[in-house]
Amino acid sequence: MLSEASNGEALLRRAETRRRWSLAMPALIVIALFSILPLAVMVVYSFLTPGTYGNVVWQFSLDGWFSVVFERDLFDDTLGLADAHLSILGRSALLALATTGLTMLFGLPTAWFIATRPVATRAYWMFLITVPFWTNLLVRTIAIQEVIRADGTINRLLLGLGVIDAPIQMMFTNGAVLLGMTYVYLPLMVLPVYAAIEKFDFRLAEAAYDLHASRFYCLRRVIFPLIRPGIIAGSILVFIPALGAYVTPRLMGGGRAMMWGNLIDLQFGQGRNWPLGAALSVSLTLLVMIALVLSVRRFAGGGRSDV
Repeated sequence: MLSEASNGEALLRRAETRRRWSLAMPALIVIALFSILPLAVMVVYSFLTPGTYGNVVWQFSLDGWFSVVFERDLFDDTLGLADAHLSILGRSALLALATTGLTMLFGLPTAWFIATRPVATRAYWMFLITVPFWTNLLVRTIAIQEVIRADGTINRLLLGLGVIDAPIQMMFTNGAVLLGMTYVYLPLMVLPVYAAIEKFDFRLAEAAYDLHASRFYCLRRVIFPLIRPGIIAGSILVFIPALGAYVTPRLMGGGRAMMWGNLIDLQFGQGRNWPLGAALSVSLTLLVMIALVLSVRRFAGGGRSDV
C-alpha cells in the first residue's frame, strides 16, 4: 500500500511538472526566439572576420574584440588604447548615471505627490504619467527638441521677455541629450517608486514626528529605507536603456554627443565592420549584466529598514 501511494504521488508530481512546463513553454519560446537567439548571433558574429562591403566572412578572428579596447596606428602600426571608444563609453556611462539621478530627483516628489492624493484621483494622475508611453519614442524626442531648439519655445519666450538678445544654443550638446533622456525615461522611475510609496504605512512617519524626529531624519531613517526597493528598481529601469540609448542622442546630440548605441550603429552602417559592432553590442550587454549583479548583491537587503 505504501509503495502504491508513493507511486501515485510521484505520478501526480510528474503530471504537475509537465503542466507547469506546458504553461511556461510559450513564454520560453518567445524568450528564446527574440532574446537568446539574437544575442547568440551577435556573439558568433563578434568572433568572425568583417566582409569587404559589410556582413561577415566565416573565418574565426579576434579582431572585433581586440578593436573594442585597442587600435593600431595607421603609420607605424604601434598598439594603443582605442581612446575614441573609451571616451564614448565614459560619456555614455556618465550621461546614463546623470539621467538616473535627474529622473530620481524629479520622480521621487512626483511619485510621493501621486501616492498621497485621494484614492479616487490617483488613477487620473497615473494616467497623466503614462500618457507619454502611448506615443513613439521618436515623436517624444522631437517634441522636446522643439522646446529647446534655437527657434523653440524657451528661446522665443526669453526673447519675448527681453531676457536675452540672441537665441541660446542648447541643441547638439551633452546637456540636450541629458534633458531629452530625462524626459523620455522619467515615467520608468515614477512608476516603481509610486508602487513602493503606495505600500508605505504613513503611521510610521507620524510616529517618528511624535518622537520629535525632524522631517529630514524621518525621510532618511524611516521613509527611504522602506521605499528603497522601488528606487533601486526605477534606477535599473532608467540606467539600462539610457546606457544604450540611440534615438535620443542621435537627434538631440546631432552626432556631436555620440553614445555607445550610436557607435554600434556606425559600425553596422557606415563602418561596415559587423564583427566590431557585434563585439561592442555584446560588451555592452556584459557591462549591464555585471552592473546588475553588483547592484543586486549590494542592495540585497534593500527592503529591510534600519530604524
